[in-house]
Amino acid sequence: MTDAAELRRRTKELLAAHPPATTERLDFLRARFDAGLAWVHYPEGLGGLAAPRSLQAVVDAELTAAGAPDNDPRRIGIGLGMAAPTILQYGTEEQKHSLLRPLWTGEEVWCQLFSEPGAGSDLAALGTRAVREGEDWVVNGQKVWTSSAHLARWAILIARTDPDLPKHRGITYFLCDMTDPGVEVRPLRQITGEAEFNEVFLSDVRIPDSRRLGERGDGWRVAQTTLNNERVAIGGTPIPREGGMIGKIAATWRERPELRTHDLHQRLLGLWVEAEVARLTGVRLRQQLVAGQPGPEGAGMKLNFARLNQGISGLEVELLGEEGLLYEDWTMRRPEHVDFTGRDAGYRYLRSKGNSIEGGTSEVLLNIVAERVLGLPAEPRTDKDVAWKDLAR
Repeated sequence: MTDAAELRRRTKELLAAHPPATTERLDFLRARFDAGLAWVHYPEGLGGLAAPRSLQAVVDAELTAAGAPDNDPRRIGIGLGMAAPTILQYGTEEQKHSLLRPLWTGEEVWCQLFSEPGAGSDLAALGTRAVREGEDWVVNGQKVWTSSAHLARWAILIARTDPDLPKHRGITYFLCDMTDPGVEVRPLRQITGEAEFNEVFLSDVRIPDSRRLGERGDGWRVAQTTLNNERVAIGGTPIPREGGMIGKIAATWRERPELRTHDLHQRLLGLWVEAEVARLTGVRLRQQLVAGQPGPEGAGMKLNFARLNQGISGLEVELLGEEGLLYEDWTMRRPEHVDFTGRDAGYRYLRSKGNSIEGGTSEVLLNIVAERVLGLPAEPRTDKDVAWKDLAR
C-alpha cells in the first residue's frame, strides 16, 4: 500500500530529477504523469499508483511548495473531470494508454458532444446518427452548447446507432477526433458577449470502431458515468473557506463600508453560511469518492452550486448599486475557460445564469435527487417502450 510517506519520497525524487525552475513545463508534467503522481488513485502506468484518492493532496502540497507547474485544470476540466474517468472505466487498454497522458498534461483538450437542439434536458431523445460502414461509423448530426470545442482535439460523443429501440437504448458512445473531415465548429455568442460555447455540425464524419467506448447500444449507461462525474466536477470542486464567488462579495463588504445596509448584511450572512455548508458537503462527497465512483448525490451539489452562484452574484450587483450596472467589455471573444473570480460583478451576474442550464438543468437535477437519492416514485413515462423512430418530434 502506498502511504503518505512513500508519496512524499516519490515527489521529492521527481523534483530532484526535474527541478521546476530549470525544466520545461510540458516536460515536467510528462515526468509527473510517468512517475504516477498525476492522479495517484489511477492504476500504475496510467498516471497513478493505485493509491487512495485522498492522498492526492499530499502530492499537490509538496509540488505547490516547490513551485511546480500545474496542468491548468480550468482549461482542461472536461477532459479531467468527465472524459478521463469514463475512459478509465470503459476504455480498452490501447485507448487508456494512448489518450490519458496527453489529456492530463493538457497537450490535447477535450470537449463533450452530448446536447442537441432537440435533446437538451431530454438528452436520451438525441438524434445524431451513427451508421456502421465496414470498420467505421459514419456520423451525421448537430450538437450544441459545446464548451471548448474551438480548442479541442478530442470529443466524447453519443450518437444513435439503432433507431428501432426505445430512446434510452440504441445509443453508442464514441471518441471523436475534432480534426477529422466533416467536423465544423461555430461559435455561440452568449449574454456575456463571449463565445465559450459552440455548436458543432457533424457531416459524414468517419469514426473507426476502435474509437467506440463500451459496447454498441450501451452508450446511455456509459454516459451516466460521464454525467455523474460532470456534476461532481462542477458542483464539488475543492475550494478554501470564502473561496469562489462568496469571497469576492465578502471582500467588497469589508472594504466598502459605505455600501452596507442592515438588509444586505442579513442576506450576505445567509449566503455565506450556505456557501460554507456547500463547501463542507463537497469535502464529504469527495471523501465518499475514495470508496468508488460518484453517484447521484453529485446532482444535489451541482443544483446547489447553480442556486448559490446566482444568489451571490445578484446580491453583489445590488450591493454595488450603480457600479453593479457597469460591464467591462462586450468584445466578442472565445475564451479558454470561465473565470468567475477574475472578472467584474457584471460578468459574474450574467455568466451565473448559465449555471442552472449547463451540466444538467436544475429541473432535471431535482428529478434525479427526488428519484435516485430520496427514493420517491418516478414520474410517469409514456415513451419508455416506444421505438425512438416512432416518437413525436
